[in-house]
Amino acid sequence: MQRTMLQSKLHRVRTTHSELDYEGSCAIDEALLDAADIKEYQQIDIYNVNNGERFTTYAIRAERNSGVISVNGAAARKASPGDLLIIASYAVYSEAELATFKPKLVYVDAQNRIKDQRQHIPVQAA
Repeated sequence: MQRTMLQSKLHRVRTTHSELDYEGSCAIDEALLDAADIKEYQQIDIYNVNNGERFTTYAIRAERNSGVISVNGAAARKASPGDLLIIASYAVYSEAELATFKPKLVYVDAQNRIKDQRQHIPVQAA
């Protein structure tokens, strides 16, 4: 059996640009791509915390340590500068691979600089 699991996420990054006329994609600070192990042109899902929009696109590189998160093309209508986003990548794992599986969870500050990295989400309390 194979399971599709959360490979990584960038939690509550702030949209810096929304470029309707740019080629469709999401430009992400290269340091954040590396931290989350997201490759350029890899499919990503984006969840907009501000307006509830959920959409799929692909990642492209933005300048390293720039803090840039730019939602481009048609997706630019789904996020505005200042919106908080969760950017997730998923991968398919075999049951054997799941024995050592740990997602890469990246948390940022208000300028999209890495403040914490984890490999699990705490259990939600009742």
